[in-house]
Amino acid sequence: MQEINNIQQPIKIAILAMGGEGGGVLADWIVDLGEHNGWTAQTTSVPGVAQRTGATIYYVELLPPAAPSEKRTPILALMPMPGDVDVVLCSELMEAGRAVQRGLVTPDRTALLTSTHRVYSIAEKSAMGDGRVDVDVLLKHAEKAAKRLVSFDMAQAAEETGSVISAVLFGALCGTGVVPFSREQFEQTIERGGVGVKPSLKAFARGSAEAMGQGAVKAEAPAAAAPNPRSAAVAALLSRVDAGFDKRSSHLVREGVRRLIDYQDVAYAGLYLDRLETLQRRTGGLDPVLTGEVARHLALWMSYEDTIRVADLKTRGSRFDRVQGEVRAKQDQQVRINEFMHPRIEEICETLPAGLGRWLAKPHAIHRLVARMTTEGRVIRTSSLPGFLLLWTLSRWRVARRTTLRYELENQRIERWFAKILALAHGHPALALEVARLQRLVKGYGDTHARGLGNYETLMSILEKHENRLAPAALGELRDAALASEDGQKLRFALQRMALA
Repeated sequence: MQEINNIQQPIKIAILAMGGEGGGVLADWIVDLGEHNGWTAQTTSVPGVAQRTGATIYYVELLPPAAPSEKRTPILALMPMPGDVDVVLCSELMEAGRAVQRGLVTPDRTALLTSTHRVYSIAEKSAMGDGRVDVDVLLKHAEKAAKRLVSFDMAQAAEETGSVISAVLFGALCGTGVVPFSREQFEQTIERGGVGVKPSLKAFARGSAEAMGQGAVKAEAPAAAAPNPRSAAVAALLSRVDAGFDKRSSHLVREGVRRLIDYQDVAYAGLYLDRLETLQRRTGGLDPVLTGEVARHLALWMSYEDTIRVADLKTRGSRFDRVQGEVRAKQDQQVRINEFMHPRIEEICETLPAGLGRWLAKPHAIHRLVARMTTEGRVIRTSSLPGFLLLWTLSRWRVARRTTLRYELENQRIERWFAKILALAHGHPALALEVARLQRLVKGYGDTHARGLGNYETLMSILEKHENRLAPAALGELRDAALASEDGQKLRFALQRMALA
């Protein structure tokens, strides 16, 4: 029994990384680190189902060198077991959550090293509402589950050092001191790899420094000074915000003004403020929560996504710079950008002046001809002059956006929604707040917009029919049900259960 107790146990390390993030390289580095220092090492991997439905799990065991007089044949495991892992390295925060859920992280043993950035899953992206998992909740669970948690934005660190996230994780592993190797031994491992050594060492140093400084108290960054607009018209709008709105809502109103100037022009942002000031007069400025929510959702609705907006975003210089950075293209390299677009005849009609758009939307020969031409999508290469000019010209049509059929339709819907909020704001502020939040249903373009708008119209009809007996919580529950499923099945069930169908 004494001999069994003296047997040294291996260090057990699990790495959860998505494709393209260097999880295999990180595992190889750890194995190389151990073997070049006399340790016995083994690595295995279990691939995930897909890139964002489950990361590959790389598993490494490091067994310390045996004493010269000791003869043994090491037996190492092929996969991590719940409750039996010393170190977990995660390249993304959701993967840390998965590791905790699987039981790989335990408070009596495991050091958890994770990046805090998010790569959203398909379920999060495709949700009708805000389907994102709460980052703060993930971090709290991770901190509670682990013996030691080291967390920072490793993706940003990798970007700033021109390397990959695996090098940052390797540095964090060194900085925590959870494995008995020196910094020189870690760096020599990277140098032996012979590929991208300088940026990898730079990223390694950044990761190590971040991990070592996790316990240090960081000085708060000074608050950014408010921008001083050069345009007198913009300055006048911001003065209206400062003079007319409570501090608890003014930051949202300011952001709405900024968004709508970018979307259309100063006059459009002025219309936005006119509407909010009308609400302020109705409530006496005593309900900053309602004002803030209306400010948020009104700005979103007034900046609806039409073909003009899509063309504008796809031809901005900032987008080309972002794509260049994401693919790490060098100055002498060309990047081709293909846009996959599928405008329906409805989008074409709504982009035209209102009268012409309504005429084209009616069934006749021209309508059928245009409809046939839009049955299939098309690829537009915005990195070429013809493709860029096509979308850029469409984006310039925003000078006439207020004449389009889409503007006419959206403005009517906004006015109806806003009028209902005004009618309820004084006597039923809680219900007015839930009406404001109904805007979450109306978003996107194409089929997504059509489905959301259908659900919105259903709930507005229910509200108008049962306003006297509809509780705010019930309307909020119906909204959440509409956001929970694309096919509207959960909304239908909720309406039947409440006897409102």
